[in-house]
Amino acid sequence: MTSSELKEFLDYKTIEFNKPFFLDSDPLGVVHQFSKKEDIEIIGFLVATIAWGNRKSIITSANRIVAIMQHAPHDFILKYNPEQAKEFQFVHRTFNAQDLDFFFRALQNIYLKEGSLENVFTKHPTIFGTKGRIIQFRKRFLEVEHEARSEKHLSNPEKGSSAKRLQMYLRWMIRDNSTGVDFGIWKSISPSELSIPLDVHTANISRKLGLITRKQNDDKALEELMEQLRDFDPIDPAKYDFALFGLGAIEKF
Repeated sequence: MTSSELKEFLDYKTIEFNKPFFLDSDPLGVVHQFSKKEDIEIIGFLVATIAWGNRKSIITSANRIVAIMQHAPHDFILKYNPEQAKEFQFVHRTFNAQDLDFFFRALQNIYLKEGSLENVFTKHPTIFGTKGRIIQFRKRFLEVEHEARSEKHLSNPEKGSSAKRLQMYLRWMIRDNSTGVDFGIWKSISPSELSIPLDVHTANISRKLGLITRKQNDDKALEELMEQLRDFDPIDPAKYDFALFGLGAIEKF
């Protein structure tokens, strides 16, 4: 199909899938339990961090984190004492209680010094878009003492990663909430900067549609894809995540 036909097709599929019908069976549904901005950005970040593997398992683990945080993420982070780590047990694949303790301490450091996660991502990056913002956020987050093993849970675009879970988190926080899916609570960053989370579904469908040629699902493949998607919609290019993911995961296109 021509470029204009492909755009029309993806626009149609975006409208079809950008609806909250899937939230009951999606990790994002856990985040929708909350309405306070700080709670949303904190639990959203933690849910996105563990969002790999079976969806049911992710949701179970996400709800376990909510329970550990006593259903009040922001208050919990502000008052967190590392001694509390002795009281909870947590494992989600390779993300364990030691990692969770580090993430709690790093989040506390950010909220006490910066006031919010949004403020850290908003700092002026030297690299355009979410790639630069993720790189600077990662450096800020890792300032707190931690074991080297925990760093693998924060993808690093400087080493070629597409950072799909962090890209997904940023989509949740920044894209508008008019359809009841994303939250749109971060007003300081434009949706035009967003990239889609490049997972196996979006990458495979993108190749089938001729949007990318690179075989690896890495940062270079993401840049190739986003160059195409920004041509289709320079204001909200990440909206096409719904179309590409829906075509792959739901319709088996």
